[in-house]
Amino acid sequence: MNRLRVTPGPVLALTSLWLAGRALMLWLLVHDSSPLLGGGSVAREVRRLYFHWYGVLAHGSFPAHDTLWQYPPGAGPVLLAPGLLPGLTYFQAFVTLTLAADALIAAALLRAGTRPGRSLRGAALWAGGLPLLLHVPLARYDIEVTALAVVCLLTVARSPRAGGVFGALGGLVKVWPALALLGTPPGRVTRTAWTWAATAGTAALGLLALSFNDPFSFVREQGGRGVQIESLGGTALNLARHAGWPGRHRYQYGAVELIGPHVDAVAAASLALTAAAFGLLVLWRVRARRWSEATPFDAALSAVLLFTVTSRVISPQYMIWLLGLAAVCLTSRHTSQRPAAVLILAASALSTVAFPMCYQDVVDGTWTGCLLMLARNALLAAAAVLSFVRLWRAARPPAVKNLPLMEPRPGSDRLPDRALTVS
Repeated sequence: MNRLRVTPGPVLALTSLWLAGRALMLWLLVHDSSPLLGGGSVAREVRRLYFHWYGVLAHGSFPAHDTLWQYPPGAGPVLLAPGLLPGLTYFQAFVTLTLAADALIAAALLRAGTRPGRSLRGAALWAGGLPLLLHVPLARYDIEVTALAVVCLLTVARSPRAGGVFGALGGLVKVWPALALLGTPPGRVTRTAWTWAATAGTAALGLLALSFNDPFSFVREQGGRGVQIESLGGTALNLARHAGWPGRHRYQYGAVELIGPHVDAVAAASLALTAAAFGLLVLWRVRARRWSEATPFDAALSAVLLFTVTSRVISPQYMIWLLGLAAVCLTSRHTSQRPAAVLILAASALSTVAFPMCYQDVVDGTWTGCLLMLARNALLAAAAVLSFVRLWRAARPPAVKNLPLMEPRPGSDRLPDRALTVS
């Protein structure tokens, strides 16, 4: 039996990189009160908001009528999980579980990268790229969500049932991981994965609906959201301030949003663009003819990029999703998404400068804040367009060159193999 020999050097180097990066992130979290690190605003979300929701959820109800609660029912168990760790405060337990999910992603990427024909670039991107977001990932539950999407993508080819279940669970926690199943190859894998996703999702949703009151209260609050200041539409409106637009910012629905003339039109345009992005993805799925081991990975990244850049909201933690999906793509040597991954790394670094380091400039709409967001969002938009174009091209059959017909061999009724083509 041929066994894959793994050189321990790169694995040890990546493990050391992960440990060093997470030690830095923890140090930054401890010093979160520094004005340069947001003056305590990053950790405050876990210490106050998540802990408040934990208290409500522990009494068997979702936070109905809370405008800040905009998450699907699957978020409830994630926010309750820190209570299972004895001897720790809620904040300490939350960070511990987040680091555990982070380690799971790193281990999964390492294992995938050491298989024949695979690459450790994905593990390197995750280990070295996540600290670009400073300590923000440790104080949000998006790493846990990303872990479900990463495991879904890395298991669906070998076990469509398990991949479907992980995709469904991720979708129940924060919707977008369900997009990980968009690029499954047609045939048995897709039928099995989608069937198990639908079954597992329905069963889990039913269980949550029986266990908690008001499981669908998030729909009302999500629908009421406006244009967040960090979205593409928000950046355009912020720049319009310098041309005399009379709008202003207001903290609502858990984010700094812009209010004033034409905001509703910008929000409607964002929704229209999201619908158009969905249409493009459906068209790709229908017309795709070539599938490789990297196609499910590439399709997931492209889909989440398109939905991110067309959204009315682009929170800093969204970059965690993109880094995780880009890392999965880079585990395959056949991926078409390497340029998009580079742009995502650059956008992550700029996101950190915008939040938490210079967020007041972004909120006030100064030229510094506007140019920061313009550069970050331009990188994301470029990544989305490039990602989809490369995904589309990779799925089309290669052009067939005209080959000269060859005479069949004596006694043979068929042409040589190289003269046969499939369009």
